[in-house]
Amino acid sequence: MALEANPTSFSRITLARIMDLGDANLHGNVHGGVIMKAVDDAAGACASRHTRGKAVTASMDEMVFLEPVHVGDILTCKAQVNWTGSTSMEVGVRVTTQRWDDADAVGHHVASAYLVFVAIDDDERPRPAVPVLVETDDDRHRWAEAVIRRNSRLARRQAIRDRRAAAGDA
Repeated sequence: MALEANPTSFSRITLARIMDLGDANLHGNVHGGVIMKAVDDAAGACASRHTRGKAVTASMDEMVFLEPVHVGDILTCKAQVNWTGSTSMEVGVRVTTQRWDDADAVGHHVASAYLVFVAIDDDERPRPAVPVLVETDDDRHRWAEAVIRRNSRLARRQAIRDRRAAAGDA
């Protein structure tokens, strides 16, 4: 049975929270792991919404930190499904910050991430992922780049298997 596709706009999600002292690292900035958790939370909500059920993180394909995040910043994560396969999907997350006390301040792009999620059933086994229906030229670019990342991930995995098999490490 074919699943009806959801448009990219269906599952877009925005999560935001103020960074506080408990989020700080030894340098006084927000710890990268705190940002990564916020990214995973937003991506997980997006993936579950898109596939209308449970979805679990399979990998964080890429996480790029562009600027430090400071205590007192409002951290915002915007997530959308970029690509879907038979049971998996890529979710892209854009992270921005804005000073909490300046409503006129321009937000800063501080990080981007790409995560792979797998749709699962109640027995925690992979199940078909709802296809994504791209709506805009930007969505088409995101889809194409997600395919490049997927192919790279699969090629890297195979190259490691091949090396291990050749070395007798398998």
